[in-house]
Amino acid sequence: MFSRDKIKYEPIDLPDHLDYSAVQSLEEARAFYERMKRRHTVRDYSSEPVSREVIEECIRTAGTAPSGANHQPWHFVAISDPGLKKKIRGAAEEEERQFYDGGGGDEWLKALEPIGTNDNKPHLEDAPWLIVVFAQRWGYFEDGTRFKNYYVPESTGIACGFLLAALHHAGLVTLTHTPNPMKFLNGMFDRPDSEKPIMIVAAGHAAKDAKVPAVAKIKKPLEDILTIAD
Repeated sequence: MFSRDKIKYEPIDLPDHLDYSAVQSLEEARAFYERMKRRHTVRDYSSEPVSREVIEECIRTAGTAPSGANHQPWHFVAISDPGLKKKIRGAAEEEERQFYDGGGGDEWLKALEPIGTNDNKPHLEDAPWLIVVFAQRWGYFEDGTRFKNYYVPESTGIACGFLLAALHHAGLVTLTHTPNPMKFLNGMFDRPDSEKPIMIVAAGHAAKDAKVPAVAKIKKPLEDILTIAD
C-alpha cells in the first residue's frame, strides 16, 4: 500500500459527505439508535445462505474505519467452506475446554453464567460465514522494508465495530468469538507472523427458534455511560 518515496502530506478538498441540519442530525441519530438496538449476539443459525457479495460489501465498509497514521492494520479472512469451518470449530473448542475446565478462573466463569456459554461452539459450523479478523502489527513498503503500525488494537477494534454494524444493517446476525490464543489460524490461512488473529465473527441468518440470554437485553442507561462537560 505504501511507497517509501511517496509519503507526504497532500491536502485535497473534503470529498462527498453528509451535511444535515440540526433537526436532521437528531432524526438520523435517533433512527440509527433504533436500528442498532435491535442488534443481537446470536448463537443459533439457520441454513439460509448468505451471498459472498454481501460479506464482501460489509468487509469493504469495515475497511473505511479510521486508523493510526491511516495504516489500516487489519486483514479479514471470510470462510464459507464447511471443512475449514469444522477445523476452526475443533481447534476453538479445544481451547475453550481448557478455559471452562478452570483456565479462565472462577471469577470470569461466574461472570459468564448469565450468558449461558460453554465449550460447545456449533455456531462456528452452522453460520454460513466466519470472518477471521487479523491485526497487523507491522507492514512493508514496496521495497520490502518493514514499517511499524500504530494504535493497532484501537484501529482494529474500530474496524470490527464497523463490520458488526454493517452486517446488522444487511439484516444478518453475528457472534464474536475471541478465544486466546488463536495462533492456529495463521497457519490455516497462511497469514504472516506480523498478524495476530483477534476475533472470529460468525455471520448469517438467525434460526427460527433462536434464543438469546435475557441479561443481554439489559443495557446501562445513558446517565451511567455519559458525562457531559459543556
